[in-house]
Amino acid sequence: MSKMKGLVTRLRQESVWISLLSIVIGLIIGAIVMLVSGYDPLLAYQSLVEKIVGNSYDFGETLRAVVPLIMTGLAVAVAFRAGLFNIGVEGQIVMGSIGALLVGHFVSLPPVIHGIVAMIVGTLVGGLWGMLVAWLKTSRGINEVISCIMLNWCALYISHIVIRTLMEESGTGRSKLIQESASIQLDSLSAWMDGARIHWGFAIAIIAVIGYSFFMNKTKWGYEIRAVGSNRHAAHYAGMKVNSTVLRAFFISGMLGGMVGTFEVLGVFKYVAIAPATSGLGFDGIAVALLGMNTAIGIFFSAILFGALMYGAQGMSFGADVPGEVVRMIISIIIFFTAAPGLLRMFFKLRTRKGRKGANANGNDSVSS
Repeated sequence: MSKMKGLVTRLRQESVWISLLSIVIGLIIGAIVMLVSGYDPLLAYQSLVEKIVGNSYDFGETLRAVVPLIMTGLAVAVAFRAGLFNIGVEGQIVMGSIGALLVGHFVSLPPVIHGIVAMIVGTLVGGLWGMLVAWLKTSRGINEVISCIMLNWCALYISHIVIRTLMEESGTGRSKLIQESASIQLDSLSAWMDGARIHWGFAIAIIAVIGYSFFMNKTKWGYEIRAVGSNRHAAHYAGMKVNSTVLRAFFISGMLGGMVGTFEVLGVFKYVAIAPATSGLGFDGIAVALLGMNTAIGIFFSAILFGALMYGAQGMSFGADVPGEVVRMIISIIIFFTAAPGLLRMFFKLRTRKGRKGANANGNDSVSS
């Protein structure tokens, strides 16, 4: 038992180092690319940091950008822990936003209560949309990746139908606004941060991170999800209901995705707009979960990193004239090395072997002399 605990501890430490090394390598390669392209990497990174923490408005907007990445990272991680790949968080976000929009626009309730009810409805709609993927997999054997991609487009086109029905004016391309009573924006904090769109989501995201850690490590359902993800045949042999666990995992994952949609509608934009494609937040959540190694604390910090980089990219564009695609390239490199840790292990093993050979050669020289 002690050997097993030691192995788990060593693997966790190795995962942390791999994530940190991936970040450092990504930043270094990004600096090299900027240097070769004729840009000043020091000025670019300085402009990035100034954009993130330069004033209260930008800091508040950075926090606002981090919140959906925390939630989508957790959504993807729940499915990952069950051995599933939820690439459909995009569609779950869209359906959650539609649920929140309908309640926020048509239902009249007192302030605070209205926002809570709209969030609950949007979250449940996202969960049910996610559970549809799991039902197709467990009852019809359809691969979750295929059904997720198809349902993402279905959700997008359903949102277009709803928006056209509730369109503010012909040609505007956006729905009518939600009622003010359904807003979850923190007006006092927003005013203190010069109008940054701060809402309930940041506090909820922190609670979600803590809840995810407790659920996965301290509850029966969390243990079943981890067991099914490790080996569903062994879990079935142990008496666990694998199909029910898959449905449950996708429902929770979809709820987290749907909640992101409620944040965007009730706390940021106050409407839903027609778009040719989804926001991309769900796909960014895959990167967050990978870098965070599906752990609560890892997802929290990787979401902060990605959110800060994405928002700070505007500072690099204005302050150092660096294209925003450079930040995307840095994030891609970080994901690459995180998803392929064998490259880093191989590199450091080679370095270690070379170091040992050099030490042995020096030792032999000293003995012969």
